[in-house]
Amino acid sequence: MTATQYPNTKLLIANQWVDAADGKTLDVLNPATGEVIGKVAHASKVDLDRALKAAQDGFTVWRNTSAHERAATMRRAAALLRERAGDIARLLTREQGKPLAEATAETLAGAGLIEWFADEGLRVYGRIVPSRNVSALQLVIKEPVGPVAAFTPWNFPINQVVRKLGPALAAGCSILCKAPEETPASPAALLQTFVDAGVPAGVVGLVYGNPAEISSYLIAHPTIQMVTFTGSIPVGKQLASLAGAHMKRVTMELGGHAPVIIADDADLDVAVKVSAMSKFRNAGQVCISPTRFLVHKSLEKPFTQAFVKYAESLNLGDGLSEGTTLGPLANPRRITAMEEVVADARKRGAEIVTGGARVGQAGNFFAPTVVTNLSLEADLFNKEPFGPIAGIRTFDHLDEAITEANRLSFGLSAYAFTRSFKNVRLLADQIQAGMLWINQPATPSAELPFGGIKDSGYGSEGGPEALETYLNTKAVSAVGV
Repeated sequence: MTATQYPNTKLLIANQWVDAADGKTLDVLNPATGEVIGKVAHASKVDLDRALKAAQDGFTVWRNTSAHERAATMRRAAALLRERAGDIARLLTREQGKPLAEATAETLAGAGLIEWFADEGLRVYGRIVPSRNVSALQLVIKEPVGPVAAFTPWNFPINQVVRKLGPALAAGCSILCKAPEETPASPAALLQTFVDAGVPAGVVGLVYGNPAEISSYLIAHPTIQMVTFTGSIPVGKQLASLAGAHMKRVTMELGGHAPVIIADDADLDVAVKVSAMSKFRNAGQVCISPTRFLVHKSLEKPFTQAFVKYAESLNLGDGLSEGTTLGPLANPRRITAMEEVVADARKRGAEIVTGGARVGQAGNFFAPTVVTNLSLEADLFNKEPFGPIAGIRTFDHLDEAITEANRLSFGLSAYAFTRSFKNVRLLADQIQAGMLWINQPATPSAELPFGGIKDSGYGSEGGPEALETYLNTKAVSAVGV
């Protein structure tokens, strides 16, 4: 596949790639140029009904497939994903914008996640419970919950599908994914690896279309037994409410607004390098991106200077161009959002130390931005920016920083830098977040839980905990006659 090739994406139903029944499509744009690069099929209810029937049929087969055979199939898919990672990453960059190195890393990480969940599916154990009646046999059995509806975002088109696909298939469920219309080709290429690996028809499905219409139809449908969503808090609350009305199980991985605490004893070089790299990864369009930088007053000047230097060293450009380290934002809406955040900060007296504006008129490029002297009332310190903007405030005592870190209703991730073990213990105990990384970048490995608390969602998409939502627990007690 060459850099100029980009496929039109169809719907995956019963292991067949098909056009929408009414032939409707949507344009797919390259965020680096704004140009149309392809089409994606737009599903109607007729298509959704076909996909739902396929998911039910696939579940009937897959749940009765041994865990060892399921694991072997998943491992074959992971191997194909590794083999095709170069081509898939190019698709991802063309439709999403992130630098090719980041797209490649995401694709390869997806293969690793699939392999881990394949093996974890072999460790779904029940148990034998001693009975009060010596004539009775008491068992606890784990069973797959049923067909799953998954809704995934455009910022990580491979990773966010895999984090739902992996535990669902390992548990024995089928999964129907509504992937993002803005980035359709890379999820399609991911699911093709499962088709080629020999997964039974209907076990995996993929649709695109009107997000509100698809979500309301799938969640309410009796075929679907579980709902999993990654996206914004407002949409997540709507979908959770709809799922609750139909007594559907859910996992929600929602927005974050991660604080970064730079204690007075932090290693400044490590703090700058790690936090700046994390901030500008995928142009800041990361749910666990560090956003609120809380810096001890004694380190404010050197930290800010070094952070700005890093930001200004980034090479903004097309993700497929050699040397690009910061790609475009995924869509024009993000440019508008960044401009609004900067305008609000200026209005409240903040200083835009670097960046703060769109770059060029072609594509969705926004300069890496650092803002200081921020009021606590500024949008940047209250609303998730989801872009390449970092806000810096100072503190005198660590307790102040912890209080500010916990002030908002977000609770997805947090970061801290300190040399003190006492501080580590305090931060681990007091920070209200589902994930806390200290003296390191985010390392969301497959074996660790991945998810938030408070308004940032519930449930896990990593570790053994990820499989629990996809399993029913059944108690069985039998007496011989």
